[in-house]
Amino acid sequence: MTASTVFNEAALDADWLGICRRAEGAAGRALASYPLGTRARGVGRGKGGDVSLVIDRAAEDAIISELERTGLPLTVVSEERGQIELGGGGPIHVVVDPICGSRNAKRGLPGWCVSIAVATGPVLGDVRWAYIRDGTCGAEWWARAGEGAFHDGARLPELDPDSPLELVGLEFIHPQLVADSAAKLAASGIDRLRALGSIALTLCYVACGRLDGFVALAGCRSVDIAAGQLILREVGGVLAFPDVEEDLHVDLASLSLDWRSRVFAAAGAPGLERLRTIA
Repeated sequence: MTASTVFNEAALDADWLGICRRAEGAAGRALASYPLGTRARGVGRGKGGDVSLVIDRAAEDAIISELERTGLPLTVVSEERGQIELGGGGPIHVVVDPICGSRNAKRGLPGWCVSIAVATGPVLGDVRWAYIRDGTCGAEWWARAGEGAFHDGARLPELDPDSPLELVGLEFIHPQLVADSAAKLAASGIDRLRALGSIALTLCYVACGRLDGFVALAGCRSVDIAAGQLILREVGGVLAFPDVEEDLHVDLASLSLDWRSRVFAAAGAPGLERLRTIA
């Protein structure tokens, strides 16, 4: 076993819950330093393609500084800076959305979070650790692949795969997208829709049974879903990407910022198949 192999294994086995909590705390302090009237200032366009707000950059800088302090060799994929190498880089990828729900955060509304995923390689199936913290109420979700998912320290139970689609989270709700999909949404059998304004939080809500499914009406990126999808899958939830090749397994979706697809998610296959009719 080479020294680099040992170092990379140490990176994967690090105290990621502690690291993520410190990183999230630093991001929260960075955000709090900006009064509400100053949060909406744009600072260019991030590598993920969206206009970056001053709070996005500040939160991301704070998180990356905490990751740098670990001294671990990491390849970071983040919404604003794109892919960067820390400690020389390596196969351990850390996928960061510093503020998932920036439109809410800039206005002081609930519905935003910090999302961090740790993977052993460059695709979604490589994600081994996930952490999401609600920036408003402080609720935490985390998961380790094969070991279940947790909400505020309590292990989440397996979802009922036959859950009805009573409440479904809807994201990317531009009025025209909603109008274009309205007939299919109505025909899918969904009883009610909810829009939180944060993809990562919506996936966590499906994982803990607050919502029965999730529909993204436009293309998601790796930073949007990397952590939330593991938390959901660790309790039996399922996902589909209708905008990629039919033979591409969910696990093979790239963690790079170039990847885009609408995402559907549910507690089980029956609900997911009903949501797929919206595509």
